[in-house]
Amino acid sequence: MKNVVFISPNFPTNYWQFCRELKKNGMNVLGIGDQPYEELNPELKENLHEYYKVSNLENYDEVYRGVAFLIFKYGPIDWLESNNEYWLERDARLRTAFHITSGFQEEDIPRIKYKSKMKEYYRNVGISTARYYLVEDREGCLEFIDKVGYPVVVKPDNGVGASQTYKLSSDAELDDFLQKKTPGVSYIMEEFVYAEVNSYDAIIDSHGEPLFETGNVTPMSIMDIVNNQDNSIYYILKELPSDTRQAGRATVKSFGVKSRFVHFEFFRLLKDQKGLGTKGSIIALEVNMRPCGGFTPDMIDFAHSTNVYKIWADMVAFDKTEIESGPHAYCAYAGRRDGKKFLLNDSQVAEKYGNRLKMNQRIPEVLAGAMGNQMFVALFDTKEEMDLFYKDVLSCRE
Repeated sequence: MKNVVFISPNFPTNYWQFCRELKKNGMNVLGIGDQPYEELNPELKENLHEYYKVSNLENYDEVYRGVAFLIFKYGPIDWLESNNEYWLERDARLRTAFHITSGFQEEDIPRIKYKSKMKEYYRNVGISTARYYLVEDREGCLEFIDKVGYPVVVKPDNGVGASQTYKLSSDAELDDFLQKKTPGVSYIMEEFVYAEVNSYDAIIDSHGEPLFETGNVTPMSIMDIVNNQDNSIYYILKELPSDTRQAGRATVKSFGVKSRFVHFEFFRLLKDQKGLGTKGSIIALEVNMRPCGGFTPDMIDFAHSTNVYKIWADMVAFDKTEIESGPHAYCAYAGRRDGKKFLLNDSQVAEKYGNRLKMNQRIPEVLAGAMGNQMFVALFDTKEEMDLFYKDVLSCRE
């Protein structure tokens, strides 16, 4: 029986389903988290063989002792994972310390976490990337901007989501950024890409081959959603475009991805852009070596009549799966921001869309910055139906 340590199994709240499918596959599921056991949801408790509570997951030594205790009690650990961007470096450090070879090691972190270092791996397989400059001083910034022009985007070279990400359109905005940027944090400045974000989401086996593939589209910039406190929209595609599939598989090979659930983000150009490509071209954005955030795994299940939690657990247990997709549809996410005067209230949206609505609930505060405060998830056969849904849900009174 394999021993699997799941770091922070209680967050996001839907991740208990990974634990359920591991247990169904005969795994010993051993959780480590900082939430008191009695506060864990019942579904998670039912699917953990043991739970080791730490006072703070940020404390490496405490988590290290937790893994050591579980090894003492249950024997060698076969798998250690959080499926969470925030803990990727911690996961790799723990695997390295305890010789757990079924995942990225500490030495792998720079190429999968630093946006500047990712670019080489894209170029190795012929995928274009935005030009960049690692921020040192104002003079260097202005020299780079002289080459690419305003606007530019700046963000932490090693960052999570859209945190501390800014679009700069003038020297004054550059000076403001230089004044308020966090000391000691390395920032990357990139030319602005006029595009929507298209993703490649896949579960990869130990040979680097996909067991499952799909993708989503984010028409609006997450940076703008966070910085402007806007509504949030994205959707799971009914069918994955061939160029996204090709770029995703090439990226898997270049980065040496094995035995992982991945979320790779690409730009699809909205217009011809010198040095990058023609309208509709796929350009590299960044790799995320974990599932797409929030409730996206559930949305993928809805869109493809499947169970990615089980496919992932099958990969862990058997390195293969017999789960297949059923009928495909678009799965739309609409995240409303509190304080806006929407034409339809929550009850009216629920009444109008009936059984097409798959989720209708509040978003946890920690995710609300990027995802809105109230979410609606719904299924549609056509993009036209989905576009009407977005209009209904997000239209506001003047």
